[in-house]
Parts: sequence; structure tokens; C-alpha cells
Amino acid sequence: MTSAKALIRDCLPPLVIRRLQQLRRGGVRFEGDFPSWAEASRHATGYDTDAILAKVLEATLKVKRGEAVYERDSVVFDQIEYVWPVLSGLMWAAARNQGRLSVLDFGGALGSTYFQNRRFLEGLADVRWNVVEQAHYVERGNALVAEGPLRFYFDIATCLAEQAPNVVLLSSVLQYLPDPLGMLNELGRVGAAVLMIDRTPFASLAENRLLVQHVPASIYPASYPMWVFSDSQLLAHLAPRWRVVSRYAGPEGQVRSREGVSFKFEGLLLEAC
Repeated sequence: MTSAKALIRDCLPPLVIRRLQQLRRGGVRFEGDFPSWAEASRHATGYDTDAILAKVLEATLKVKRGEAVYERDSVVFDQIEYVWPVLSGLMWAAARNQGRLSVLDFGGALGSTYFQNRRFLEGLADVRWNVVEQAHYVERGNALVAEGPLRFYFDIATCLAEQAPNVVLLSSVLQYLPDPLGMLNELGRVGAAVLMIDRTPFASLAENRLLVQHVPASIYPASYPMWVFSDSQLLAHLAPRWRVVSRYAGPEGQVRSREGVSFKFEGLLLEAC
């Protein structure tokens, strides 16, 4: 029987649904306009705390045990919120390579995107999901979370010594790196045919801007520096190595910082030139 919640959700326009999703996420806020990463870091707690890992691990293990169906940013859901452009990109990459999919999931936590799409990935001829993360995530991931195609690596070089990725995935991670353009250069040398940049903040600005993102205590108490990317600058940086195949809206939608910086979360599917 269809639940009342599901009937209401089916009747709401997408714009209202996105706004309700933003409210449900509990007040993530953005503030500041900082001149450097070091200055923004002085106003933030950082992402590498044990408290965040503990929350992410607890949620991920619930998904792995079948006690929850989906986890994102340490929050569990009773229904998988598929990002269909991401799944389509993964399947497109596999189709270009005789059903083989090997993903370098840079900054992929404990495999959230793998578990989100696992049902569909099982139909492919060969799947390898390789997460490159911080050391404490890798240690816990390999000890408690790794399964079948899912493995965790301390760095890109270690991953490439064992795997040959045909997809590089950056899901809500590029904006939290001190040197995102340098990392794009490094990942461009991996040799993958496809690059996916998901849930990333873009704005019609001449220059990149640095904010601090504050996560509500109901999720976990944390704050960290975050880039808002100049649309023109990032695309110009990508252009020599990558060609845009598709661009799509992220679930977070349009956002405005406390100081009035307006930006939107989007995704890019790119192929090697």
C-alpha cells in the first residue's frame, strides 16, 4: 500500500521537494569571504576529527548490515535518493569498456556512493570500487566495511599500483581541498576516460571564493573551509584535458551565504579529450 508520505511527495513540484530536503538537512550554513585557505581554516574545526568518522562508520555499517538502505554524510535514510546522472555516468563508462567499471572514488568516505548504487552495479561484468581517503578512514574501511569490489587506499599511487581506474569520481569533495586545481591536475594523469564531479558549488563569479561551511550539531558538530568555484575559471582549467558531456543540478540547489554570496550545487560528467 502506498503511504501518505509517498503520495504527498509524488504530488509536490520538484522545487518544493528540494526546499523541504534542504530544511530536513537541518540548517547547514555558509559564512565568510576569506582571503586564504589558512585564514578560513582558523575559523573552522576541520573534517579529520574522530567524531565525524565515528558517525560515518556507524551509519555505513547500518547500511551494510541491511538496517538502513542508504547513508549520506553520516545521515541514514529509509529510501535511497539516487543521483541518476551519476548512475548514468557510471553505466555509460562501463558500456564504453565492455561492462568493466573501475572507479577511483577520491574522498569517498566509507563507500557511500558505492552502497548507494550497489544494486545496479551488481549487473556489470566487472566492478572495482577504490576509495582514496584519509588514513583513519582507510584503516576502518578495510577492517570493517570492505567487501567484494570495495577497497580503500591511503593515496592515489597505492591505488594505481593495484588498479586501473576508468572513472575518477569526486563526489562533494573538490570544494574541501586546499588545492583543488592541483588535485585535478594529478587526477588527470591517472589515465581514466571519465571524470565525474558531483555536488560541487559553482557561481557566476570572476574568481573562486572561500567560505566556511557549518554543519548542524544534529548531524555532527563541525565546520570546514569550502571553495565556491568560479564557473568560468574551473571550466577553463578543465578544458585542456576534459570535455563536458553533461551538466546537472545537485540536490542542494541554490544557496546563499550569510554575507550574500549566491551559488548552486551542480555536477559535471566529463570525458577525456
